[in-house]
Amino acid sequence: MSTGRVVIGGSSGFMGRHLQQRYRDAGREVVTISRSGADLVWSDAAGIAAAVDGAALVIGLAGKSVNCRYTPENRAEIFSSRLETTAALSTAIAKASAPPPLWINSSTATIYRHAEDRPMTESTGELGTGFSVEVAKAWEHALFAEDLAGTRRVALRSAIVLGHGGVLGPLQKLARLGLGGAQHDGWWPVSPGRRQAGTAHLAGARKGRQRFSWVHVEDVARIVDFIEETPGLQGPVNAAAPHPVDNAEFMATVRRVLGVSFGPPMPRWMLELGAIAIRTETELILKSRWVLPEKLIAAGFAFRYPTLDQAIRESFDLVQRG
Repeated sequence: MSTGRVVIGGSSGFMGRHLQQRYRDAGREVVTISRSGADLVWSDAAGIAAAVDGAALVIGLAGKSVNCRYTPENRAEIFSSRLETTAALSTAIAKASAPPPLWINSSTATIYRHAEDRPMTESTGELGTGFSVEVAKAWEHALFAEDLAGTRRVALRSAIVLGHGGVLGPLQKLARLGLGGAQHDGWWPVSPGRRQAGTAHLAGARKGRQRFSWVHVEDVARIVDFIEETPGLQGPVNAAAPHPVDNAEFMATVRRVLGVSFGPPMPRWMLELGAIAIRTETELILKSRWVLPEKLIAAGFAFRYPTLDQAIRESFDLVQRG
């Protein structure tokens, strides 16, 4: 692992907490930025500028969770929370007398289209359409908008991150209740308003065949280390394990690891009603995300958790110890 100060923007989330602990355990100076509970708040432009000046690494993770209903208010906050915080880091770096050599900013594998026919890589992937894709495009544009000649920039297009917390906590409970079956797509009425807003999920892969790209949280941290130590890596980088599965296999693996034999499929209508009840969107589980880490593999990165069974067993071990 490299040395030097690390500035983490958006430090209170799942990934931010993991990275903070990892860097502090390694003896690195860490400066955190968040809306609250951090060293700095986003409105403190002078403090952010001082932290960034002379830093070895800046990591941008800030953004309202997309695990919500896509109301106009939530959509606006999803955009603004990403673009304003990314702009704040960009402004600070532009003003620095000793700019950081590397800025890694979050992006998402959701930027690619719904893919059932072939995997998406950095060189051959096709960008999609709709609200979530436009968020990702705008987020990456904010990262690369300014001329920051002294700072290498990477947009980390992360797949679903597994580990202690995140998506696996609720899934563990559902599986133990006998609700851990594959999530089946199907027809659902789409209002003109949702179609115009780009927030409607249109039926795609059937019978749980939507692809599920994932990555273990520890591998994301190791990817960040690897990027810091590999000067040739820049631009978009897919942070996804090399062996994606489909939704049916993912849920079957969760059940197998937990020792749960029963898990009937969940049809689209049931998923939509459940999403309304818990204030989320079915796109998060029904969009087919098929992503491969082309750049990382070509550069020689070795995943600690390349297969799903390994990653889920490790994640549930952490859950059980917690």
